[in-house]
Amino acid sequence: MPKSGASGAKIEEISYLRLNSIKCIVIMADVPGLNVLVNLSATEIHKLTDQIIARSKEVHDLVASVPLEKVSYMNTISPLAELEAYQFPMVQSCVFHRMVFTSNDIQKASMEAERRLDLHFSACRKREDVYRVIKAFADRGEWLGYEAKRYTQCLVEEFERNGVCLNPSKKNELESLGKQIEELSFQYIQNLKMDNSFLLLSEAELAGMPLQFIEILEKMEDGRVKVFLKSSNVTPILEHCKIRSTRRLIAVAYGQRCGKENLDILENLVQLRHKYARLLGFSNYAEFALQSRMVRTSEKVFQFLEDLSESLSDLAMEELNVLKDLKIKVDGDSHFGMEDLLYYMRRAEEQHLDLDSGEVKQYFPVNLVLSGILKFFQDLFGLKFQEIKDVEVWHETVCLFSVTDVSSSELLGYFYLDIFSSLNFLREGKYAHTCVLALQNGSLSSSGMRQIPVALLISQCLKQTDDNPVLLRFSEVVTLFHEFTHVVHHMCMRATFSRFSGLQVDADFIEIPSKLLENWCYQSISLKMMSGFYQDITKSVTTNMCTSLRRKRDLFSGLKLKQEILLCLMDQFIYSSENVNMLELLKHLHPKIMLGIPLLEGTNPASSFPQIAIGSEATCYSSIWSEAIAADIFASNFQEDLLNQHAGLQFRNKVLAPGGAKESLEILSDYLGREPTVRSFIESKTKNSL
Repeated sequence: MPKSGASGAKIEEISYLRLNSIKCIVIMADVPGLNVLVNLSATEIHKLTDQIIARSKEVHDLVASVPLEKVSYMNTISPLAELEAYQFPMVQSCVFHRMVFTSNDIQKASMEAERRLDLHFSACRKREDVYRVIKAFADRGEWLGYEAKRYTQCLVEEFERNGVCLNPSKKNELESLGKQIEELSFQYIQNLKMDNSFLLLSEAELAGMPLQFIEILEKMEDGRVKVFLKSSNVTPILEHCKIRSTRRLIAVAYGQRCGKENLDILENLVQLRHKYARLLGFSNYAEFALQSRMVRTSEKVFQFLEDLSESLSDLAMEELNVLKDLKIKVDGDSHFGMEDLLYYMRRAEEQHLDLDSGEVKQYFPVNLVLSGILKFFQDLFGLKFQEIKDVEVWHETVCLFSVTDVSSSELLGYFYLDIFSSLNFLREGKYAHTCVLALQNGSLSSSGMRQIPVALLISQCLKQTDDNPVLLRFSEVVTLFHEFTHVVHHMCMRATFSRFSGLQVDADFIEIPSKLLENWCYQSISLKMMSGFYQDITKSVTTNMCTSLRRKRDLFSGLKLKQEILLCLMDQFIYSSENVNMLELLKHLHPKIMLGIPLLEGTNPASSFPQIAIGSEATCYSSIWSEAIAADIFASNFQEDLLNQHAGLQFRNKVLAPGGAKESLEILSDYLGREPTVRSFIESKTKNSL
């Protein structure tokens, strides 16, 4: 790192933690550029956490000590950027252990490390002394380039969103509001998790349900069965039960879970979030939540959702008429309610699709799926994946791969695959779902050294053997494909700053590549690459099966999307307006969006919609937004030539590579030559309609 006077020399000295100074930790020197530490003991996790916090405090103290009249990029911004690049793999080394290790001691140490690090970084983002120095440099406007300017502006915005400019009393109020919001959000989720409400139903009331479903339910002395109101019970009943009164009873009871208690909590949460946002100078919470997102404003969210809903109305009405006609044929009654939706969708699917999910599963042995996914991404994006043998990993089933560019042979990064459990049983304590973690972010130091990205893909499949092939449901194939796209996205980043790398990009943008690549899961040419009958892998899925899978995805997509839009609108209304009566809002919106179908009497989805309470508050629209933009990209650049590597490289270099170094909308507009539209999204949904 270049020196800049005495202070520059000091910054150089503390910008990097000399990894070999952590004497208790094994460094994987045989894997160049990999700074992630694996197989840490509980004691080592605690020690590393202490060292991360100490080094972070040292750098922040140093930046805070710079006189305001002497601020420069090298003594103010560069040390923080270098610190972020260094500490990210160290932090992840501490916290990823809780997701993959089964040792109780290691899991506890990892969770405690995450708690301590979160508290420390939260405190760092509120330091007035550090903010004053950064702001002084920002006000000078002496940029070293667009990305450095963007990075500095992000730092300023981050401090200001954490209340650093408030007076002491308002800071205390902001902190108090934050704690109340956290507690109420947790309580809302806990209420849903702990809810054990149930209905007692006779077997006659469950006519149409598969025998195996009835057999697993608890039997009562009077012959009735106990049906707990969990989605694993409710969805099958709404899809298969022939008795309409039972479906309605189940749907209403499910929609009433945690009713008054969670509604009271949500109303308080909304008001507290509005107060929190107003303290920071925003007019409402939605304005605060959308400030850093591609969409920017509530007005644009409403326009997007309402335009999309209107564009889908003709398609959705056609679909609803199909269901109503089917209902007349089945029970002679045209009255249609929400309790009928899933049931008649399932009946129509059985009539129009020749698709046996059990048969489909036989074509997706997990090892074949995985090798096909790797080949597909290598071919489309000009990459080479190579397994690295004899390296230290945390479980015998974990593999490490290097990623290189085919044309230049440049090493781009590494990824771990931890998708298997042990041979015959699941790893207790391992994270149970499929997801991707960034373990190390790509970045370029001020000395010109590039840190390469490292990712981890986690899943929980049984380990396949020659005698016992493990078969994936098609939905699991799609999920694995989707998540591996995040791995490739992470590998292809070329941003200078760690903050703009990997999975830390605009939340409205992060899912677009994965939503885009999901399209190949429904195309014959790519499905055949990752399928083969488990008893004879030379026999891949048939073209008819591929077509049926695509039709199943798009069947009744108008009605399904309108249901999502309804909840997204509710989310946006309550967080962009004051004192909204949620029940009255839903009673108004439901028939308007759902083509005249009223809200089920006595229900209020707001009481059991966790995303609106925590995680996606004011941003529920984002999933549909990502899907719409992905459809535009697919139709414009890939649909006519699915395996065109030139198109893949264009996407890799223009969309994946910049990361967060540019505005997401600017990236997409430059790539498409225009702003994205929803036209292709609508067309894709109508193409396979009934």
